[in-house]
Amino acid sequence: MPLIIITGHPCCGKTKRSLEIIEFLQKEKDKVVHHISENDVIKTTGMDKNELYSNSQKEKEMRGILKSETLRLLGSDSVVILDAGNYIKGFRYELYCASKSSKTTQVTVECCANSEQAWTWNLDRAEEERYSREAFDALIMRYETPDSRNRWDSPLITLQHDDVFPTDVLFNALFHRKPPPPNQSTQCAPLSSTNFLYELDKVTQEIVASLLSAQKMGACGDVKVPGYNDIITLPDTTLSAAQLARHRREFLKYTSLNPPITGHDSTANLAGMFIQFLNTTLANSR
Repeated sequence: MPLIIITGHPCCGKTKRSLEIIEFLQKEKDKVVHHISENDVIKTTGMDKNELYSNSQKEKEMRGILKSETLRLLGSDSVVILDAGNYIKGFRYELYCASKSSKTTQVTVECCANSEQAWTWNLDRAEEERYSREAFDALIMRYETPDSRNRWDSPLITLQHDDVFPTDVLFNALFHRKPPPPNQSTQCAPLSSTNFLYELDKVTQEIVASLLSAQKMGACGDVKVPGYNDIITLPDTTLSAAQLARHRREFLKYTSLNPPITGHDSTANLAGMFIQFLNTTLANSR
């Protein structure tokens, strides 16, 4: 059922908006709602909030927990609200793919507030729940603002702290529109081609070789993969052959266990899947 992704700076009112949505959907629309709260997960795991956000590995583990819990509930007959910073666009894209694969709708709700006002609200919290200035500023600097032009952020509802929540807009976006149809890269099915593993190995090797060659020529940022129509976002730091080989092995392992439906353009589909996988993996490893 529908997924609502709450996103925004620290202390900008994300949980307040989540509770407003829960009250509206439960009391006025008689819907079952699951609220996945990043703050609750942090408390449950016993992590220190400021230590968490200063450790990229622990933060990645936290995103994994949130994603796992979201995917577990997506198939049920209810609305799922992910109440977290969700500041990485690659992570929001992963969630979009998951909801698309589940054939359900998704809405992004961005909570906005002036950074200094948010800092004041942070100081009003209990001491054990406050962000340190360093963690607070770092999260704001790392925040990747949702863009309604991106399919994974759309439809997007942007709210200032004092705005009245447009409940009818939210409800229509969740229940009165068709979910995006799952494409071949988000569906799993038994293999339909005996050449699948051969094609998979060949295509991924070609793409890795193309990326290494492009990097030698100084390419970075958004780069069109030679021979394909797909765009990959290369980091500022050069990716080594070992790093790309590791990412390729991870993709081969995952795809072998979760093979896609192959069609007339199977080679192009496999290339698109691998490039999509690399974009998401590289975004999450920053």
